[in-house]
Amino acid sequence: MVSQEVLLILMPWTLPAAWVSSLMKSIPNIRIEIHEIERSATELPTDISPEIWKDVTALFTWRLFPTKELAPNLQYVQLLSAGCNQASGLPLFEETEVALCTANGVHPPQITEWVFMTFLAFQHHLPQYLDYQKAGKWMDPESDEDTEDAVGLRVGIMGYGSIGRQCARVAKAFGMDVYAFTMHPRATPESRKADAFSEPGLGDADGEFPSKWFWGKDQLNEFLSSDLDLLVITVPLTRETRGIISREQFALLDKKKTYVSNIARGAVINTDDLMAALDAGQIRGAALDVTDPEPLPAGHPLWGYKNVIITPHCSGNSTHYNERALKILTCNLERRAQGKGLINQVDKALGY
Repeated sequence: MVSQEVLLILMPWTLPAAWVSSLMKSIPNIRIEIHEIERSATELPTDISPEIWKDVTALFTWRLFPTKELAPNLQYVQLLSAGCNQASGLPLFEETEVALCTANGVHPPQITEWVFMTFLAFQHHLPQYLDYQKAGKWMDPESDEDTEDAVGLRVGIMGYGSIGRQCARVAKAFGMDVYAFTMHPRATPESRKADAFSEPGLGDADGEFPSKWFWGKDQLNEFLSSDLDLLVITVPLTRETRGIISREQFALLDKKKTYVSNIARGAVINTDDLMAALDAGQIRGAALDVTDPEPLPAGHPLWGYKNVIITPHCSGNSTHYNERALKILTCNLERRAQGKGLINQVDKALGY
């Protein structure tokens, strides 16, 4: 339990006055210091005095961090982002007990919408029809059986965190079968329960939607060869997952010509091997909100594939993003006031 919480907020947007007032009522001993910064800022604001930094116990930030010497009493950092790569290797976290928490849970609704928007657009030939529309052409399909709907298809969700769980919920609503893959064992019902923030009524709190589970790199190929129609990649980028989907894995997707959807990080997929799989017809297509390299340079051959949908790392955009991030911050501040453990805390050994 924290005797007095001093919260410093470094955000590129204005905090709602109603939220500030509500937080002060729920945590009477809190002191809040708010500094609105430029979105492009790369250095800490200079108008924060050393005295304030010395008092700070909690920090809400995106990618600006103090040194451990500047903020000696800092105990908890809440990130605006669901990933934490920007904090990797910093002495503030590597050499101290400062708890780092992500905004895991802000993305599932909108990213899940992106996953199924792009998959269904591909299945229903929407990109082609949009081209016809631009050309002013009414083109009747040659057959009424040119479209495979989602009922009975199997989606493999690689990474069963907050986003994966919401994807599973929507997939089940479409009548799809769900297989789950995690990097670490989920052998028991207890281990399959969610441990991160989720909006009420969303996700899969008890891990009950998948009909089959796989875990660990030794079961990855078995997972990928299990007749997947859609592969949704949501794993974080770590040493273990960099390039984890490469030539060998694409060959396993050939049987069902799996559609690949990547909303994780571009480097989880080997880009050259992805293009080779597309050229060979091993996969029917791909939806990529992330690429490697990123941004994808003009003239890169990946731009030229008609069966690939590429968006500029924007699947997480939502008018509710900041609102959800504040819910996570509030929850953790209240848990600290009650002497409870934090949600969304990063395991420093794993890097996520």
